[in-house]
This record gives sequence, C-alpha cells and structure tokens, in this order.
Amino acid sequence: MPSFDVVSKVDLQEADNAINSVIKEITQRYDFKDSKCSVEREKEEITVLADDAYKLEQIHGMLKVHFTRRKIDPKSLDFGKTEQAAGNSLRQKIKVKQGVDSDTAKLVVREIKAQKLKVQVSIRSDEVRVDGKKLDDLQEVIAFLRGLDIELPLQFINFRD
Repeated sequence: MPSFDVVSKVDLQEADNAINSVIKEITQRYDFKDSKCSVEREKEEITVLADDAYKLEQIHGMLKVHFTRRKIDPKSLDFGKTEQAAGNSLRQKIKVKQGVDSDTAKLVVREIKAQKLKVQVSIRSDEVRVDGKKLDDLQEVIAFLRGLDIELPLQFINFRD
C-alpha cells in the first residue's frame, strides 16, 4: 500500500554553516564595529548576544536571510524571550524546531480527515504517516498540505509504492 511520512527536520550542519555566515557578516559590517555581538549554537538552541535591541533585530534579519540561502525555512526558528545579560547587553535563545510536535500533528490529521480523501493518517512520535490505495490520493494530500498555513516547515519523505 502506498505511503509517505510528513516530517519537519532541519539539517544542523547547514544551520551551522548559516550561523558561521552570520558571524562572518557581523565581523565585517560597519554598524557592528567594536560591538560584543555573538551567535552560537548548542545542540538545537541558538544563543544570540547583542549590545542593544537594534543590533538584535539586525541579527534576526541576518539569521533569516542566511537560513534561507542554505535552504532552511526560517519558520523552523522559534525566537524566545529577550532577557538582560551582563552590562546593558541583551540575550535571546532561539530554538531550532525539529520534528512535528503533537499539536501540529493533530492539526494535520484533522485537516486531512476533513478533506474526506480515501487515506489513513496516523501519528508516529514526531512524524505523521499517510497511507492510501492510490498514488493520486497521496499526491492530493501533499498538494493540500503545501497549501495549508502551518507555522512549521513540512517535508514529505519515504514516498513508497
């Protein structure tokens, strides 16, 4: 029976490359001259240190641009609360979303079932499996999910006959 999986994964090596590009741009830009701004990643969390709110917003823009250049959807970045750090600087934690969380998985299942397509949908830990008798039904589900406005970038893998 044909099937595919709906997942949301970020290639962390590409994320590292994007972060390194941001760091390089920070060192080269004139408006960041003599600043103590930094960006570092530890597992699935990016920590941004900036001198002020303006520079923090500039770093946000750079992260989004460099992630897009590396073919990583900026929707996979979950910007946390800004907090005060040493001196007058600001610190912000940015989480890199991995996997389809349970709320989003339930939303995807509900939306697919609302379409009344002849497919079976099941949630498997951090992914959603879609099974059907016809490939056309599965392709219709993929087209439908691409048009859906979800705050998570979705990929479709393991497409099998």
